[in-house]
This record gives sequence, C-alpha cells and structure tokens, in this order.
Amino acid sequence: MHQSYPDSDRSSQRTATGAPSVPAPVATAVKFMYAGAVTSLIGIGLNLATMGSARGRIAAKSPSLTPAQVTDAVHVEAAVFIVAGLIGAALWLWMARGSRAGKGWARITSTVLFAIATISIIASVASAGHLAFGAATKLYELVGWLIGLVAIVLLWRRASADYFRSAA
Repeated sequence: MHQSYPDSDRSSQRTATGAPSVPAPVATAVKFMYAGAVTSLIGIGLNLATMGSARGRIAAKSPSLTPAQVTDAVHVEAAVFIVAGLIGAALWLWMARGSRAGKGWARITSTVLFAIATISIIASVASAGHLAFGAATKLYELVGWLIGLVAIVLLWRRASADYFRSAA
C-alpha cells in the first residue's frame, strides 16, 4: 500500500485547466534555476572584470606571440566568456521552463548538466595551482554549482517525481 506524503498531495491537485499544480519543491527549484541564470549573467561581468590580467598571462604563456596576437587572444577570451555566459543563462532558463511544465526530459537534462558542472568544478579545483583566473571567479563558479545542487535535490524529491510522472 502506498502512503502519501504531505507534500506529495500537491501533485494530485489540479489547476483550472486540468493540469497538475506545480508542487512546492519544483516551484522552488525553478526559482533557484532563475537565480542560476542571473549568476551566469553576473559571471560574464566578473570574468570580464578579471580580463585585466589576461594580456600578461597570455603573453607569459606564449612568449612567441606578437603584441597584436596577444590582443587578438584577449578578445577571443572575452568573446568566449560572453558566449559561454549567455549559453549558461539560456540553459538555466530552458531547464526552469521545462521543469515548471513537468517535462521529464528537463529534470534528466538538468541532472546531466549538473554532473558536467560538477566535473568542471573538480577539474578547476584540481588545477588550482594553475590559477588562470582569480580566486573570486573560482568562488563564483562554486556559488553557481551550489545553486544547481539545490535545484537538483529539489527536482528529485518525491513530490517532484510524482509531479513529473503525472504531467507526462
């Protein structure tokens, strides 16, 4: 016999359109995902703010580059920061929208993206001796990872699982 948990009863409630209502854990996870999108956008600014050291770092790493090539490399690095930040923010928003709608693919994709972020954080910590960017940037990456951790935990709670099943 299946015993219902208090917060899983929300998944059995229906809205006026007949769709299951969004349970609190999913709604909270979506809010964290929105916060993740904001942190991705703020991260662009933080990364660009640390670009002042890029020229010296690139020149030291590749002494055979001309000043013009170093400048080009700095511009490419800035473009990569901007594009990666925008893609990150778009992914957060896409996962939030899919999760709010109860799409099972969104919960699974969010989990896979979180696993990739976890591997990235581990690699970043492992290469701490080769700090290409400031400690503030690495700390900020950890904040984004923690936001993702909270969202993933909430997406896999029982009430969330019931919601994703019923919305399918």
